[in-house]
Amino acid sequence: MKNFTYFFFVFALIYTSCSISPEPIAYGSDGCHFCSMTIVDKQYAAQYVTKKGKSFKFDAAECMLNQLKSIDENSVALFLVSDYENPGELIDATNATYLISQNLPSPMGAYLSSFENRGLAENVQKVNPGELFTWEGIHMKFDKKDKK
Repeated sequence: MKNFTYFFFVFALIYTSCSISPEPIAYGSDGCHFCSMTIVDKQYAAQYVTKKGKSFKFDAAECMLNQLKSIDENSVALFLVSDYENPGELIDATNATYLISQNLPSPMGAYLSSFENRGLAENVQKVNPGELFTWEGIHMKFDKKDKK
């Protein structure tokens, strides 16, 4: 029985230490992995989690997109961005709709907002003119910035 308890404890420790899930963002104290600014604004924070379970937090989606240029994206299990309509709620970045509008300033000046629902993004776009992007489109937009 003693061996079984030991085995169960070791298995539980290994299983929980390798979980692939986002870490809560401590707004006001966590720093951005890319620019080192304190993460404050719940409408713009982002995070990715590697396949090994390591979490990287960002003060804005544009910081995460810039950081992704220097890593192997195949090592990432989760890409997450804050939903503009539900501040503090992280959503799947690969399924999000992105709006770049000069009326919606983001922490690093890219004017980039993320939306879980394309229809909501389109409604916000009607009031705040700008350009909508998919995950692939926003990647291309940020990659072109470096090539100018």
